[in-house]
Amino acid sequence: MNHLLPWLRKSRRGGHGAERTDYAGAVYGSLLAASVIASASTVGEFPRFETVVFLLVTGLVFWAAHVYARLAGERSADRPVDWAEARRVGLKEWSIVEAAVLPAAAVALSPLFGLGLTATGWLALGVAVAQQVAWAYMGALHALASRRQAAVEAVVNLLLGLVIVAAKAAMGH
Repeated sequence: MNHLLPWLRKSRRGGHGAERTDYAGAVYGSLLAASVIASASTVGEFPRFETVVFLLVTGLVFWAAHVYARLAGERSADRPVDWAEARRVGLKEWSIVEAAVLPAAAVALSPLFGLGLTATGWLALGVAVAQQVAWAYMGALHALASRRQAAVEAVVNLLLGLVIVAAKAAMGH
């Protein structure tokens, strides 16, 4: 279950053996999902199944790109990357893919609520932005930021999400 909920997964980071959760991938993946949803709906009515697939595939492609970039950027010149390191980095970055799951689920389940395609796009976009803000806030708290600092991070992420919302609205969808 904690693979679908990045905030439940702990990873080692920082000094003195403190447990910290890394939310960067979840925040980034949520912004990516919001962008995919907004882009998909700019062409008019979009099919639900294709949108779900596109969300998940885009998450996977960006996850693979992040894993590759981290492995290539952090390796020593004299040391080849081994499978254990690739697995560790892959797991660390997996929240990019996880962030696509809730917006994809909103799209997939929207017919159960009688939502049309336009309303579905707005629902999925709202889910993506809401989880981005929540993960930024929770990530800041887990990084031992004050509640005020965490609120500032949440507001910054809300503003980033609202840029996507404004772009979607400006396109008339």
